[in-house]
Amino acid sequence: MIIIITISGLLTIIISLAVMFISSVLAKKTYADREKNSPFECGFDPKGSARLPFSLRFFLIAVIFLIFDVEITLLLPIAPIMSVCSIDSWIFTSTFFLIILLLGLYHEWNQGALEWSE
Repeated sequence: MIIIITISGLLTIIISLAVMFISSVLAKKTYADREKNSPFECGFDPKGSARLPFSLRFFLIAVIFLIFDVEITLLLPIAPIMSVCSIDSWIFTSTFFLIILLLGLYHEWNQGALEWSE
């Protein structure tokens, strides 16, 4: 049984490495030139810069939103699991998790990361 698992594992690794090597050899090589990297506006030269500056504040708020969105998905199973475990462990675990979330929110608020304008 162990031999079969070992052989299948090695075979999987060999096939994966072979596919990765073949794909890197056969991949279309692209060479960057000035015309391909420049923006295209209906055959005319662009009026302004196509590389507009990105708001770092917006990026920070988007990342914070994603973090809290993931935390909400971790909070959703708390209610249905109440019937499976003891009430003491459920209260301790959910309270501990909520305290961690609130401390993180307070830290972000205290650092001014949630302020849109300065």
